[in-house]
Amino acid sequence: MVCESWKAKLDPYLDGEVPEEEMRAVDAHVRSCPSCSAGALRRVQMKLAIQVAGKRFTPSAEFREWMQQRIAPKPRPRFRLGRTLAAAAAVILIVGTLASPYLGTRSGRDQVFSEVADLHVAALASSLPVDVISTDRHTVKPWFQGKIPFTFNLPELRNSEFSLLGGRMTYLDQTPGAHLIYDVRKHHISVFVFQEQSLRARLDENYLSSKQLPFNMETWSQGGLRYFVIGDASAADIDSLAKLFKAAS
Repeated sequence: MVCESWKAKLDPYLDGEVPEEEMRAVDAHVRSCPSCSAGALRRVQMKLAIQVAGKRFTPSAEFREWMQQRIAPKPRPRFRLGRTLAAAAAVILIVGTLASPYLGTRSGRDQVFSEVADLHVAALASSLPVDVISTDRHTVKPWFQGKIPFTFNLPELRNSEFSLLGGRMTYLDQTPGAHLIYDVRKHHISVFVFQEQSLRARLDENYLSSKQLPFNMETWSQGGLRYFVIGDASAADIDSLAKLFKAAS
């Protein structure tokens, strides 16, 4: 298939291990190819899942010693392979036991919040995080016309500490939406806007407050649209930008 050569470059692309020229080429292809875009998103989700799962368990010194004893070579060669396989099976069982609570108990709402975080990370990791570069809301908002099936308002940022960097199209639950990126004190904040009825999971703002997310996030429904404000800025800054959007809508 035509995309096979591009898919082979996704891992080094996401790890930043390709030359700058090639990085731009892959980035442009990922933006235009739904298959490669989905592949890149799956890889980002897997990296985050592994990172979270890896922090759930720290082996004790006793456990390490026990495991080393289990996999150590034995004097009887004919049993060595069987014991090694048994040790490997034990490791797989332990890893599976640790990972399954994280991967198996996520509800539809958890999945949505996780995907929103992935979209934020993927955009900021890209060499071209926005498709339309402008600090003027009157330039960014019209850019989305004809690209997404709804309209929305952008807030006036005068007398605030926020600045608009630009916007891009994005997808959540295979639903097209708008992705705006703002800057405040060298922190980037993503604002996502989607049609509420197009999302499979019914979201609850109160549910979000109990989740352990790698970023601060606020979400709400207004005028038939679902908004997400997410970033590594302070919770106060996330709340301030959310209030500006609520007032503009």
